[in-house]
This record gives sequence, structure tokens and C-alpha cells, in this order.
Amino acid sequence: MAKKNEVQMQEYSSGFNVGNFFKGTKEEFEKVVWPSRKQLVSESAAVLLMVTLSATVIFFVDKLFSWAATVIFK
Repeated sequence: MAKKNEVQMQEYSSGFNVGNFFKGTKEEFEKVVWPSRKQLVSESAAVLLMVTLSATVIFFVDKLFSWAATVIFK
């Protein structure tokens, strides 16, 4: 078992190889679990909703602080 790890270490430490890079990239893309269309749409809608809500809250907090600053420093 140790010899196999030593061989793998030698392969990786020999330098950058473009062929191995693309082979590894292809292997990693095969491991990806892509979402279904329904899941993609629902999660995208959830992200857009949360971004909109967050931006709205930040807007109103900014307006509150702007109003308070004008009242205090006027």
C-alpha cells in the first residue's frame, strides 16, 4: 500500500502536465450531480427573493439612519 502512495506522489510532484489536467477535469465533471430543471428554477427563485428582501431591508435601514442623521445634525 505504501508503494502505491509513493508512486502517486511521484506522479504528482513531477510537474504540470496539460493532458493530466484535462483528464482530471473531465473526471471531476463526471462526478457532478446536476440539478433538475424544477430544482434549478425553485432555488433560483429563492435566491432572487432573498436578495430582493435583503436589499429592501438595507434600503429602509439606510433611509432611517439618513433621517436620524439629518434630525440630529441639522
